[in-house]
Amino acid sequence: MSAPPSGGGAPIETRRQLIEYFIAGNKPRAEWRVGTEHEKFGFKKQTLKPLPYDGATGIRAMLEGLTRFGWEAVVEGNNPIALKRDQASVTLEPGGQLELSGAPLENLHETAAESAQHIDEVKSVGGEIGAGFIGLGFAPEWTREDFDWMPKGRYKIMRDYMPKKGKLGLDMMLRTCTVQTNLDFASEADMVKKFRVSLALQPLATALFASSPFFEGRDSGFKSYRSHIWTDTDPDRCGMLPFVFEDGFGFERYVDYMLDVPMYFVYRDEKYLDASGQSFRDFLKGRLPARRGELPTVNDWADHVTTAFPEVRLKRYLEMRGADSGPLPALTALPALWVGLLYEQSSLDEAWDLVKNWTVADHDFLRRETPKSGLATRFKDRPLSELAREMVEIAHAGLRARRRLNADGNDETIYLAPLDRAVASGRAPADELLAKWQGEWQGSFVPLYRDHAY
Repeated sequence: MSAPPSGGGAPIETRRQLIEYFIAGNKPRAEWRVGTEHEKFGFKKQTLKPLPYDGATGIRAMLEGLTRFGWEAVVEGNNPIALKRDQASVTLEPGGQLELSGAPLENLHETAAESAQHIDEVKSVGGEIGAGFIGLGFAPEWTREDFDWMPKGRYKIMRDYMPKKGKLGLDMMLRTCTVQTNLDFASEADMVKKFRVSLALQPLATALFASSPFFEGRDSGFKSYRSHIWTDTDPDRCGMLPFVFEDGFGFERYVDYMLDVPMYFVYRDEKYLDASGQSFRDFLKGRLPARRGELPTVNDWADHVTTAFPEVRLKRYLEMRGADSGPLPALTALPALWVGLLYEQSSLDEAWDLVKNWTVADHDFLRRETPKSGLATRFKDRPLSELAREMVEIAHAGLRARRRLNADGNDETIYLAPLDRAVASGRAPADELLAKWQGEWQGSFVPLYRDHAY
């Protein structure tokens, strides 16, 4: 989730400004970049329980320790709640999950190096204070009560509001971790095609990266319990967005969607003011109960855009949000998949051909079933693993066409290796975890923290 907003900005005087906010994301191909965000669970090595905020083995100590690598602390009240360095940041999810929001980089070799450097820094500080970190989609054993809530005003508002809208919103906040990638578009038409392709294929990414088969120490019955959680979090701001596939979709239609998403907050004087459930449409008319008589700024709109959680989210770039977090190779495999599919026109066209005839019912089926069955899901009379293989092959072609080579002469297809293995075997990380837990681990999770931590 987002670091504290900056506040201020130009006042919004016309609806057109809301549309122009997204239009400003249009970039020529030469300026397209790759941004990667990934979250991880911290735990005390001595107890295998989540890190609290305070204490010698805590999140505050982690953030303070990371500053020696050139990170600058972001403070809310008297508490460090994020770090900034160059164009990257380290932020906190509500339960203390540590997130790297990476810089916009030119290629996947730079992305891989950035993730590896971040993990090395986290391991260095964590090793000194007795903390470990692990990448999974959902906490395998821990209950809600095991977590400390991070001292962020935004999260207090969401914590109070979530139970009003769904049963699993607090689990989403406290007990999930994801990896996502942020990619650019050249124009409205380019955005629309990329949005449609990535939204349609998001369930396949969910299946390929599924790594959350456990719930409070038992088999959850899902390959991606994290993905399932989003189906009962908040129907006003989550889901597959069927209107994206309708004729006439573009920036203006997405503005209409965001205006219908209830607000969470307004940020003023370095404080979050509760506006949960209130209407941005009312805000535009000066009728927002939380700030009656006041009109919003462009920064208020930018903040509001971050409070929707569909499977693909539009900002001034597109965010692919459907994957569980995982080990280090997965943190580059996810952007590799989407860069290969979306950044070469021939691959984008081929991916669109793969999904263009799918119906709303098809999208709904995949969104509902892949969290349960993963790559074994049957879709159009064949296992999803076969369709996923086609998707990965298209991504290979796209990355080969980019011809971005590292110092060893390798192109970016090397980062698809975890997905190549998954489609060849029909087994995602969740399948491997379940097999170990039921077999050599003999129902214990101790080996999970030992063998799968970073």
